[in-house]
Amino acid sequence: MESIDRADRVGQSETVDELVREAIAGRRLLQLRYDGKDRVVEPHDYGEQKGSVKLLVYQLRASGGTPGKGAPGKGTRGWRLLEVSKIAACRILDDTFAGSRGHEHQQHYAWNVLYLRVD
Repeated sequence: MESIDRADRVGQSETVDELVREAIAGRRLLQLRYDGKDRVVEPHDYGEQKGSVKLLVYQLRASGGTPGKGAPGKGTRGWRLLEVSKIAACRILDDTFAGSRGHEHQQHYAWNVLYLRVD
């Protein structure tokens, strides 16, 4: 996976908020740097939970980072709840995704405020 370029750093042109909203509305994949890893994700839910802004994603790929960090036995793919304030870099990719993964994949989180959800 190609590493996120310095020009794609958050704050250079668009904020994470703008990028996340645009990606969810257009069902486009995001490439982001989070917790020391470059990740490609489908953004699904965006909102506030327990006092912080979070993004529920379905992660497709991850690379880099600290070996051994994370839950044992967890693969690269799967649901992740990310703290938006910890996203170090972000860009929208041209690739799209189908949208909601259906009821069998629905994650049930208690959102204090839900800003946007993929349909």
